[in-house]
Amino acid sequence: MKTLQEVLATAREIGERLGVGAALNYIGSVYRNQGQYARALEFYQQGLTVARVAGESAGVGTALSNIGTVYHNLGQYARALEFFQQGLAIARFVGDRAGEGRALNNIGLVYCSLGQYATALQFYQQANAIARAVGDKAGEGRTLNNIGLVYGSLSQYATALQLYQQANAIARAVGDKAGEGRTLNNIGLVYGSLSQYATALQFYQQANAIARAVGDKAGEGTMLSNIGLTYLLTGNFAEAETALLAAVEVKESLRPGLTDADKVSIFDTQVNDYLALQKALIAQNKNLAALEISERGRARAFVELLAKRFCTAPVERGVASPDVASCQPAVKPPTLWKIKQIAKQQNAALVEYSIFNQFDPTGQQILSPALYIWVVKPSGEIAFRSVDLTSLNTILANLIASSRESIGVFPEPPVTGTGSRPASQQTQSPSQTEKLQFLHKLLIEPIADLLPSDPNDKVIFIPQDDLFLVPFPALQDRAGKSLIEKHTILTAPAIQVLELTRQHAETRLISSVRNLVVGNPTMPSVPPAPGEPPQQLVPLPGAEREAFAIAPLLNTKPIAGNQATKAFIVKLLPKARIIHLATHGLLDNIRGLDSAIALAPSGDDNGLLTAEEILNFKLNAELVVLSACNTGRGKITGDGVVGLSRALISAGTPSVIVSLWSVPDAPTASLMAEFYQNLQKNPDKARALRSAMLATKQQHPNPRDWAAFTLIGEAESSFIKII
Repeated sequence: MKTLQEVLATAREIGERLGVGAALNYIGSVYRNQGQYARALEFYQQGLTVARVAGESAGVGTALSNIGTVYHNLGQYARALEFFQQGLAIARFVGDRAGEGRALNNIGLVYCSLGQYATALQFYQQANAIARAVGDKAGEGRTLNNIGLVYGSLSQYATALQLYQQANAIARAVGDKAGEGRTLNNIGLVYGSLSQYATALQFYQQANAIARAVGDKAGEGTMLSNIGLTYLLTGNFAEAETALLAAVEVKESLRPGLTDADKVSIFDTQVNDYLALQKALIAQNKNLAALEISERGRARAFVELLAKRFCTAPVERGVASPDVASCQPAVKPPTLWKIKQIAKQQNAALVEYSIFNQFDPTGQQILSPALYIWVVKPSGEIAFRSVDLTSLNTILANLIASSRESIGVFPEPPVTGTGSRPASQQTQSPSQTEKLQFLHKLLIEPIADLLPSDPNDKVIFIPQDDLFLVPFPALQDRAGKSLIEKHTILTAPAIQVLELTRQHAETRLISSVRNLVVGNPTMPSVPPAPGEPPQQLVPLPGAEREAFAIAPLLNTKPIAGNQATKAFIVKLLPKARIIHLATHGLLDNIRGLDSAIALAPSGDDNGLLTAEEILNFKLNAELVVLSACNTGRGKITGDGVVGLSRALISAGTPSVIVSLWSVPDAPTASLMAEFYQNLQKNPDKARALRSAMLATKQQHPNPRDWAAFTLIGEAESSFIKII
């Protein structure tokens, strides 16, 4: 690195732009190889700027491809594809055949990562043909290795092994040690898929030794994961624990310095290591240690974002500091002691779920699927239960989707928000009862004896993956009693998030008692589906009636129609203590950050207040209620749900009420009025919401009409200081 820095300095001194660009790209590649992706991007982007200023098209193409490679490593596949396609266009324009081959190979990598193997194979084969034609032996070896990955993913192991061996021979011949390590790892994958675990381990260990020798941090993490998984498969749980913990630590070292979005995407590529490590620990009866790993493996980007935004340093002592420089950019995962303290502070039973549904690197399911559940009582007692999912004959996600459909909640398109709120349904079908009871049997019955007997006592569910979509209040026991009748329910993406939101709420000052109520703005226009022309969202007169009914309870005037412009509402948001928005919600389950609240357009804005915009706000509200459709939805990631609720909490709101599906007009208006009436009597938001649900359930028994809303974050309001 020192030599490269000297080359860069010399090139800058003599004004050799091509040399500067080349040095910047080389330095970026060193950082990328070390897993320092933020630094790599910094140098690659500098190299891109230099090449563009110099008008050096080949250099532009190289830098674009390098940037794409970093985004591919981060799991940002759509962005990676954009850069690779730009690099391909430039390589073809300048007649750089070798560069064209590399770009085609990189595009194939993206499609392979997305599981689109037929498309990936086409690009790999084109890249291989070019590499052979121009005599690029290293490129030929890379593409043979990647073609082997496709055949391995299709279970054509003999063909895959033959291709890997050819690629390995080329890598050795040209001195490509990193390439040699990759092919050895992939040969190990073949033997692992054939259940020849001893042979697989030998290849993984050779590959790991090479990765360490060449400083390939990402490669080292991958090899350690494969070693740990192999030990897990063979029942060597202690060895599996050691290897998987090492894999986790290596992969965690790749995250510092990244943006929040990049942390979320790279964590999605790493989450299986935490699950496998939990399995290894639980197999050794280390159930409490597995809870620590469960917390360590969820919502890490969110936790770090909150710590940075709330400036809670040092977190371990619970002392908040206004000095941004003293804030920790990352916080340590909670220990068992800390988890117990959080349960005591929340005065709630914490229920953390972890879904073990392990797949090998080629996408084949291995090991028995299971559901792990920990219950942490306010007393500090921790209990663990495990549910074997083998007999389900389907994945848990399908059962959740089926239960939602039974109450009239159907899958949404990737980006949606058009149409009116659905009509109320008064009846419950036998199928609905059966499906809600079956989910209760899986999720609640194993821990029912551990939950509080007093319905006013709080239970905070910490879901994972598709469990974020479960209508917990509507789950029914064998006697047909709904869970909301027996417990006061909240949700959170992680136990540590509860600690951070409480710390922030306890230390901030609220200087305003003004409340903000918005209902039925003049609706903006949005495309019904990607690529279609925009259409105006239909008005919501029921939402307007809701706003006019609620506003007097909050001692304010409602804002509706043309007055409820995005520009006007955005100015009011930081000044409000309670924010109630009754309008359309737009779901984005592709990126999450495009999830939006519909407000009236004005000037140059389109009227859509997105999660991405909210992330940049500084809110002082103690409660935000999004009385709209799908406002609790978004992109489900290993870091939790990326959408409106995450953005609002990050912006400073300790409590958010959001919906898990399209809510009907009349029952929602009734529920919200009941909620605020209850809140006037008792400042506990969770209990107020529970009472409102029960009251609405009496008039509208179908769960779709009353069970959509969930409270995320803090329940109590008494700690808010008003000056």
